[in-house]
Amino acid sequence: MSFLQTLAKVDNPFRKFFVARCPYFSCLFYSHVRKLFLKSLVKERPKQVHLPSELRRSIWDIQFRSPIFNAAGMFKEGEGYILACLQSAGAFLAGTVTPNPKFGNYRKGIKHPFLPYPHSKSSSNWMGLPNPGYLQVRNSLKQIEKQKDVPLVLSLAADGNMQGDLQTLCEVLRDAENSNFDFVELNESCPNIEHNGRNYNNLDENFLKRIEFISEKFLKNRKRNLPVILKLSNDFDPKNVPNLIDVLLDLQFDGLNFGNTSTDYKGLEQAIHPSDRKSFEYFINTFGGGISGSPLKEKSFILTQIAMEHIKQKSLTREFHIIRTGGIFDFDDYSKSVGKGVSLFQWFTGYFENFINFGHFLYLKFFTK
Repeated sequence: MSFLQTLAKVDNPFRKFFVARCPYFSCLFYSHVRKLFLKSLVKERPKQVHLPSELRRSIWDIQFRSPIFNAAGMFKEGEGYILACLQSAGAFLAGTVTPNPKFGNYRKGIKHPFLPYPHSKSSSNWMGLPNPGYLQVRNSLKQIEKQKDVPLVLSLAADGNMQGDLQTLCEVLRDAENSNFDFVELNESCPNIEHNGRNYNNLDENFLKRIEFISEKFLKNRKRNLPVILKLSNDFDPKNVPNLIDVLLDLQFDGLNFGNTSTDYKGLEQAIHPSDRKSFEYFINTFGGGISGSPLKEKSFILTQIAMEHIKQKSLTREFHIIRTGGIFDFDDYSKSVGKGVSLFQWFTGYFENFINFGHFLYLKFFTK
């Protein structure tokens, strides 16, 4: 058992006691400790874990060791590729990054607020996409020795909402095309930055203009196989999923990820354990932010199920894949969606829950029925 796994196990009962009683100090503590933990985690060099060969996938002519890997927000500075390979992650996702560095959110003396809800297998964050900027992450990842079956994924978001920001975003995409990234995830769903009232659920005009711009300026002019998928919130209105997919296919996007954290506080309140409710209410009343983890399980499943049902009715001329993120914890979550045709999976809260129990063997244990 690694030192960090031991530390996580020791923290687990303390966390349940502390979070239930001291919302502010728990938030202050875990917002800071989370960063220290991740900085230590990426430096770990465990023995190589081997997965069964039947888990390998070829998607967009890219080889994946398995269908599951980390979600955005875990390795914001692009560190951790070697660790992902040793743990046998299916891929490695860096970011989310923006074209320019971003400080992120700060309030009540807390930088990048984060609070776990240990009884609920959930958490909230209000980070605001803190990252060192695309160029620093790209330059760092240029130095790595890639493994052919652990693709390098870039999670990318625009600096803002104006056309000039979109032009810069497309310039970053062209640069990424000349770098060693295997595919790109465009994060259009962060609940912790200003969106100027955009309503993605109804495919409003601002949203459509954004993705049309990206399509015309980059997607339709790609010079190599660099798939680009769109990541949206798990709060997306299910009835609009078929329309969204039709638009994305027309614009030559390569896939869709449901999704990011949720701001449906009322809808998810019942999924928060009574012992975590005090801290949950403190966080959403103080920061707002997005909810992740087990409460999103049903939302992410329904959205991806509807998406796959619609795709199966179409005669596709190019690959278009659905990725599920939100509430992924074990083989049952995985197999339920694989049966519907979902291609890839990302996890965040589930990763850390499994790390407590299985350490660096978490990907191997994930596929154990």
